[in-house]
Amino acid sequence: QVQLVESGGGLVQAGGSLRLSCAASGYTFSNYHMGWFRQAPGQEREFVATMNWSGSNTAYADSVKGRFTISRDNAKNTVYLQMNSLKPEDTAVYYCALSYPFTTRGADYSYWGQGTQVTVSS
Repeated sequence: QVQLVESGGGLVQAGGSLRLSCAASGYTFSNYHMGWFRQAPGQEREFVATMNWSGSNTAYADSVKGRFTISRDNAKNTVYLQMNSLKPEDTAVYYCALSYPFTTRGADYSYWGQGTQVTVSS
């Protein structure tokens, strides 16, 4: 079955960096687009970044553009989210997900990981 397992979250000071990883299994990773979403306490889940199956196309939320970078390694069945210049408002649980269409809509993503907590202190 499809499994997505995130890792790399933690506690970091404002201005710091973290790199999230999402290891995928149970399907042909290179056939699907991958995305990152986040959900802060009391808030709705929001789109962060997505990358198409080949890595040739990306999209980012305006709030993270220029600070976050999504990448993937199809040989390792892994997608990454490099997060730089972190802000307290980036604090959230971060989820990776897979999608057949290239989209920023969470509803279009078929499978989700369990999430990894990112906490940015001021």
